Amino acid sequence: MISTEDYQTARQRVAVIDRAERRCIVLSGADRASYLQGLLTNDVVALQPGTGCYAAYLTPQGRMIADLFVYELGDVILLTVPREQHRVVLEKLDQFIFSEDVQLGDVSETFSTVAIVGPEAARVVSELTGLPEADLAAMGEHGNRRATFEGQAVIVTRVADTGEPGYDVHAEAPVIEILRHALARAGAPLLDPETADALRVEAGVPRFGRDMDEETIPLEAGIESRAISFSKGCYVGQEVIIRVLHRGHGRVARKLVGLTIEGETVPAAGTRAVAGGRDIGEVTSSAMSPALNRPIALAYLHRDFLAPGTTVTVDGHTAVVTEVPFVNRALAPRLVPSG
Repeated sequence: MISTEDYQTARQRVAVIDRAERRCIVLSGADRASYLQGLLTNDVVALQPGTGCYAAYLTPQGRMIADLFVYELGDVILLTVPREQHRVVLEKLDQFIFSEDVQLGDVSETFSTVAIVGPEAARVVSELTGLPEADLAAMGEHGNRRATFEGQAVIVTRVADTGEPGYDVHAEAPVIEILRHALARAGAPLLDPETADALRVEAGVPRFGRDMDEETIPLEAGIESRAISFSKGCYVGQEVIIRVLHRGHGRVARKLVGLTIEGETVPAAGTRAVAGGRDIGEVTSSAMSPALNRPIALAYLHRDFLAPGTTVTVDGHTAVVTEVPFVNRALAPRLVPSG
């Protein structure tokens, strides 16, 4: 059950999200960036130390193996990948290393990550790590910094896929456990999974394993503006993406959209969407929105039903196609019901 109090704290002050759903991989060696450049959809070679990007790793057929966050730390590249795809990504990366100066490091068993999100996230991270609050606030999208906490090394990365922007802190598991206690003392509650997911769904952020899987083309999930560089050189799966964009004018058979649903019933993942007696798609993520006080969902719909304002039926309830994000973050605290 969603905690309205903790939701308000995340929107108005600061809260913590467990990032156990992602795993860390480290790449070292002089060829690490150029190696990834030929495999991932975004422009890894263009990254400077302290910067990063969001990307996808595709099959030759253009379908997703995983989504990744790529952080150039200066001496190594840190990748964070979905937990379920971690082993597959690691094996595929290893498979394609031939003469390149690239070394893979699987730190998934030793590293842990927590997200610190909310308007006061920069202040709290600054107090705990000593990084200047102004520098944290000025970090670009997917920026990163090395720091220390309690004398131990940590990596701080800028994140927005949580719904409420903030920072991931990556470190060895015992350090993260101490950090959790320090955050609790600082008044930052640990969000339960349902509350954390409500923030994500309100922001319209797709999650691999829920809204994207091994059958998904990035264009269907609507992540191309964030995950794909259209000016870089070749990468695995590029031919399919370009063919859809150029020959198909970007039209795909289905696409992920937002749905605002009447009533009080939150549809489960897999619930079918219907229009005119025709099955036209399915729900992938859903939540009772604390800000809107009604159910919302992310769903794949047939391309004839994607326009905002289109009405469909989900589990017997009227649902309206809605542009995402569902919630204006600046207004969210004022929209939350007090009860």
